[in-house]
Amino acid sequence: MADPSSYRPKPGEIPDSPGVYRFRDEHRRVIYVGKAKSLRQRLANYFQDLAGLHPRTRSMVTTAASVEWTVVSTEVEALQLEYSWIKEYDPRFNVKYRDDKSYPYLAVTMNEEYPRVQVMRGHKKKGVRYFGPYAHAWAIRDTVDLLLRVFPVRTCSAGVFKNAARTGRPCLLGYIGKCSAPCVDRVSAEEHRELADEFCDFMTGRTNTYIRRLEKQMAEAADEMEYERAARLRDDIGALKKAMEKNAVVLADATDADLIAVAEDELEAAVQIFHVRGGRVRGQRGWVTDKVEEITTGALVEHALQQLYGEETGDAVPKEVLVPALPDPVEPVQEWLTGRRGSGVSLRVPQRGDKKALMETVQRNAQQALVLHKTKRASDLTTRSRALEEIADALDLDSAPLRIECYDISHLQGDDVVASMVVFEDGLARKSEYRRFQIKGFAGQDDVRSMHEVITRRFRRYLAEKEKTGEWTDGEDAESAGSAENTEIGESPFTGTDTLTSADTLTEDDGRPKKFAYPPQLVVVDGGAPQVAAAQRALDELGIDDIAVCGLAKRLEEVWLPGDDDPVVLPRTSEGLYLLQRVRDEAHRFAITYQRTKRSKRFRSSPLDDVPGLGDTRKQALLKHFGSLKKLRAATIEQICEVPGIGRKTAETIAVALARSASAAPAVNTATGEIMEEEPGTMGSSGEPVTMGAPDERRGQET
Repeated sequence: MADPSSYRPKPGEIPDSPGVYRFRDEHRRVIYVGKAKSLRQRLANYFQDLAGLHPRTRSMVTTAASVEWTVVSTEVEALQLEYSWIKEYDPRFNVKYRDDKSYPYLAVTMNEEYPRVQVMRGHKKKGVRYFGPYAHAWAIRDTVDLLLRVFPVRTCSAGVFKNAARTGRPCLLGYIGKCSAPCVDRVSAEEHRELADEFCDFMTGRTNTYIRRLEKQMAEAADEMEYERAARLRDDIGALKKAMEKNAVVLADATDADLIAVAEDELEAAVQIFHVRGGRVRGQRGWVTDKVEEITTGALVEHALQQLYGEETGDAVPKEVLVPALPDPVEPVQEWLTGRRGSGVSLRVPQRGDKKALMETVQRNAQQALVLHKTKRASDLTTRSRALEEIADALDLDSAPLRIECYDISHLQGDDVVASMVVFEDGLARKSEYRRFQIKGFAGQDDVRSMHEVITRRFRRYLAEKEKTGEWTDGEDAESAGSAENTEIGESPFTGTDTLTSADTLTEDDGRPKKFAYPPQLVVVDGGAPQVAAAQRALDELGIDDIAVCGLAKRLEEVWLPGDDDPVVLPRTSEGLYLLQRVRDEAHRFAITYQRTKRSKRFRSSPLDDVPGLGDTRKQALLKHFGSLKKLRAATIEQICEVPGIGRKTAETIAVALARSASAAPAVNTATGEIMEEEPGTMGSSGEPVTMGAPDERRGQET
């Protein structure tokens, strides 16, 4: 625990101007980001008597080891910089709205030649129109099913669309009238785009105008005695009205607004948002956050606005945002929202009428969400805390291991040797910090030497970076922007230096590589006494003596410690054992997934490789011309000669090589022309490939 007075800036060092400040821990990791109208006054609040601070603020300042700041010219710039740094560093003590859902949107891909209506999640794409978010995907599908009767827009995937165009037969929706079937040219691209535009107009709230137009067309059809057409229009009107009933009018027609409500107690706060478009509630979402310090409702609203609109522009930011309390000061926030939208945004507290009544409904939803969250969170936090305490007691640690790293080795009879490293923080998996290792050379001969190599490489990088810079740099933040399933770390068996070998290695937005710079309190290895001894020996050779090591053997789920002749046996009902098992099983899953991926990429060389003088360019030209190795084998010499760059003599040589390989009839990758390798002795009785891992993994533990 650090003493805040040890890093408190000297009097007069902090400027009395707007800015953004960062607290860092002893590893130079950013743990808190804040902004202030006056940096001097704001930072002074953190360096008062610890007894007078909020409990979580006290925890933050005692965890921190330094503070730094950046001066800006306006409060709007401070707001923008604070949001950017929070997204970049993901500080553990900042207000984080934890949303356990990925809310679905109804999306219309207007950026395609034939727009498609579909359910979408995740990041928004340019040229796609979004409606929502919705609480459930089935709610979107119900609405779309009703509207397709009136607006028969394409909903199929690109593969289905191309297949229908190739065969000349539409899908089922095309036959029952819920798709205009542009795939078989029933309508032109322009006519289909008009349907998509009408669909979007209806979803944006222009409902009454369209229904009145249909009613007029129905009356005209009846007058002209076109009763079948009139009946069709009548059914269309009924479908539209039924779809409209799912979203009752809550505000005046054409009102676009977002309503934000906050329910809070001393430690946590819940935020609920209702999205009103065209006077109707089109979507709802909610978040829950820990209150790190004494924070006002207005400040919580400000953080919610950053979270909600930080990456939105244009019409995604509504003209009106209704909140329970205004940020202080409100002008910079309102100016920031206006800049995001490109036109004026009204940020205010509703005082009377329908908007105040709807805000009360949103407030009740927020209160309910907080109660439900606390009910779930209580048992979850208690269980995780108990598990960490039990592990600390069993392993005789000074404190609970808040960060645990687990390592596992996987291979196939000594080939394709790989290792995995998974990370658990506060008892929860932190997948963005998982890493994978390739093991080459002599180390693959046994799991013990492989484990020694992996531990050595991981912590040698840690020490090398620390020695090189003397402190951690911003570029070494190990938080990844996406899944770490695509990250692998390799090492040359000759030079002993680590190199990033994957083309998919994750990087920061500015291109800087992600590195693992933060040591754990506990290293867990998958295995027994030999693996534990190898891991401890690796740490000893590097001079690291402040990281605990243990192993979990699968056979009896025993916990092994370095140098002990007997294992530590935790009760089967122990929460600590359950957490260690989850960590170990996750490392095993991650390693075996990677090993299978590497195995599946191994191919035997193509028969074309045996043709002298035939390089990669002409091989690709042959496969591109014929489409597959099978069709190339069936081609005549004259047909082969039609490929640019292929003479008759070369064509004859190709034909002979293909004929020679035809008798083996191996499995061929038709996309590349390469022949898939079949390894003897690797197929189980069910026909599924069997992966061989470490010695204690070879008892059907691959599931």
